[in-house]
Amino acid sequence: MSDATMLLNLSRDLGREERQLAILGEGNTSVRLSERAFLVKASGSHLGSLERSGVSECRFAGLLPLLERSRMSDGEIDAALYASRVRASDRKPSVEAVFHAWLLTLPGVRFVGHTHPVAVNALLCSRWGRIWAGRRVFPDEIVCCGEASVYVPYTDPGLQLARAIRRETAAFIRRRGRAPRVILIENHGLIALGPTPEAVLAATLMADKAARIVAAAAAAGGVRFLSAAQVSRIAGRPDELHRQQMLGIVSPGGRPGRAGR
Repeated sequence: MSDATMLLNLSRDLGREERQLAILGEGNTSVRLSERAFLVKASGSHLGSLERSGVSECRFAGLLPLLERSRMSDGEIDAALYASRVRASDRKPSVEAVFHAWLLTLPGVRFVGHTHPVAVNALLCSRWGRIWAGRRVFPDEIVCCGEASVYVPYTDPGLQLARAIRRETAAFIRRRGRAPRVILIENHGLIALGPTPEAVLAATLMADKAARIVAAAAAAGGVRFLSAAQVSRIAGRPDELHRQQMLGIVSPGGRPGRAGR
């Protein structure tokens, strides 16, 4: 199956209306094609009905330098997005293509899916968002979403958000020695990343389930999070690693995303 087909299938899975992960033109997806280029959903396309015409091929070299620019107007950013396209006939890439470009350079990351799940945003628009990001409530959340998530305080969407995601994700990698599986953006949404479309879908769906459980538990009197020792135990069990490999969450050779791999 081609990279483009896998991306389209992932996008449609994330955009299924009954899942309430993205509506209208919300959300975007990407896949790394090579060291030079990646595919990303075009601006205004719908995940649930995405076709090849709704995807743009972009050069990393056209977008990654924007993260180092001190100031850019909206017009300059738009021009850079258009200029990053490999083919001039492709549509304008999503403004969030910049953070996709950076995340796709991380070890073990080949696919990225950004959605706005209703249940997840309910927590991210509350005081529970930051707390939940660093904790876990049940074993399968650990298996699919990792031991913790990156938390990004609310930032203006676009280039400023891409810089904030880079800053908070880089700090997470320094602390934990591996790339995250889930990034939570305050008052905004969720990013899932991994080596396969299956990893992105699993992390997104399990994060959505976990958000619903946290909200229900809070309403029922309080959330009983797992202890750090319990989380570490699940994360390190050989049978759970095997299950992750069978589900496509990690590569057969081991745990992807470890720094220096």
